[in-house]
Amino acid sequence: MATNKKTMQVKKKPAVKATKSAPVKKAAVKKVTQPAKQKQVEEEMLLQALRGMRDILPDEQPYWERVRRVLTHASTEYGFNRIDLPTVEFAHLYLRSIGDGTDIIDKEMYLFNTRGGDRVALRPEMTAGLCRAYIEHGMGVLPKPIKLFSTGPVFRYDRPQEGRYREHYQANFDMFGESDAILDAQTVQLAYRVVQQLGLKNIEFQVNSIGTPETRKDYEKALVRYLESQKQKLCLKCRERLMANPMRILDCKEDKCIQLTAHAPQSLDYLDPDSREHFKKFLEYLDELELPYSINTRLVRGLDYYTRTVFEIRSTDKDGKNYSLGGGGRYDRLIEGLGGESTPAIGFALGLDRIVLEMKRTQVKPYHPPQAKVFLAQLGEMAKKKSLRLFSDLEKNGVLLAESFGRGSLKSQLRVANRLGVEITIIIGQKEALDETAIIKDMISGTQETVTQEKLVESVKKLLKANQVLTIKDGPRENRYNASEEDDRD
Repeated sequence: MATNKKTMQVKKKPAVKATKSAPVKKAAVKKVTQPAKQKQVEEEMLLQALRGMRDILPDEQPYWERVRRVLTHASTEYGFNRIDLPTVEFAHLYLRSIGDGTDIIDKEMYLFNTRGGDRVALRPEMTAGLCRAYIEHGMGVLPKPIKLFSTGPVFRYDRPQEGRYREHYQANFDMFGESDAILDAQTVQLAYRVVQQLGLKNIEFQVNSIGTPETRKDYEKALVRYLESQKQKLCLKCRERLMANPMRILDCKEDKCIQLTAHAPQSLDYLDPDSREHFKKFLEYLDELELPYSINTRLVRGLDYYTRTVFEIRSTDKDGKNYSLGGGGRYDRLIEGLGGESTPAIGFALGLDRIVLEMKRTQVKPYHPPQAKVFLAQLGEMAKKKSLRLFSDLEKNGVLLAESFGRGSLKSQLRVANRLGVEITIIIGQKEALDETAIIKDMISGTQETVTQEKLVESVKKLLKANQVLTIKDGPRENRYNASEEDDRD
């Protein structure tokens, strides 16, 4: 019996080893492989922007810089004060202002809960945030009209398209506190002024009036009656809109819906007397300003807060295709609807991505900043230290200059100077650093002189002025300096 027990024990040990080791190895392979694949996917995702988002690269920035400069100039010229708003707001702000049944609310808003449990949204537009800020900060006590200018990104989870991204940029101009139709005309005038200064041609404004919320109810009833009889001819999306937000059907881009709504009732026929008179005066002011416009009875805009005047800014190409660059209108009830005092308001937004695209399409020249006319070259550690101070001295005295401090070879620095087309190159080597001097080389004539570092700023300004006089007198001079001819020190 003892022998049998020992035998059984000997047989049991390898059996235990076999059952434990085999499954462990297989499981280990699976656990390692799956996370590795996941990690690879995650790393690939890290190296690309989200769909509908993009980088605005340095080579595109000159167009954006021109846009920024024109917007800033126009806002100052027309007396607008800049306001910057948060990108994230309470979601209820947009639910209350934009209205149910709109594509923005139903499909396009980026909604999420914070860790604190707040329901918030990335702003899909700016007007609601402006009105919130107007109420929160008590702007109603300020002299009227209150003019506010803002720029920044807005977010809509819709289908990305050319000139329209899920994150795109807007510029808003808004006026609060006045209801006179002359402000409507001034708003259109400002929008036209901006696109003109951006160099855009073939601009037209489409205008309409949608009346007050009260009269719009009667218009919507008439519109629904008309569309109900033609329901089967509508696209699937517009069939859904028919009961939720019938006016949005007028904005549909499907050919069959456009043809169907061409004979639909018009909002102008349902205006109350005050709105009709307001629109009449608005058109008279536009005629006085000689601004290009047409009445588009299909124009309603896509947001519920609009009242009376609405308009869009469009550009037309040689083939007759229209491009929407922005739009706006009155929203006289929005401040009150959000809990503030009754305050008339009007504004417009420009789609900056679309505008930049249009600038490129029509070959508008981008903004080019002033080019440096002076280059500072150095050789050696002591010269580098001196150059930092001299660069600062020249910059403080209004001299626009360039450098290439990271390059060791003087010859390579001079090549950079020649490529930049500068008029003057300042050279500081070890000798100049010890002597407290600097070499000033005229890159056009090839002549040079040595001056003390104390008189460097004065000497550079004097030479720049002399070159400017010669340029005006004799015309532009060719840069004849060849960097390969001399200064081959390393």
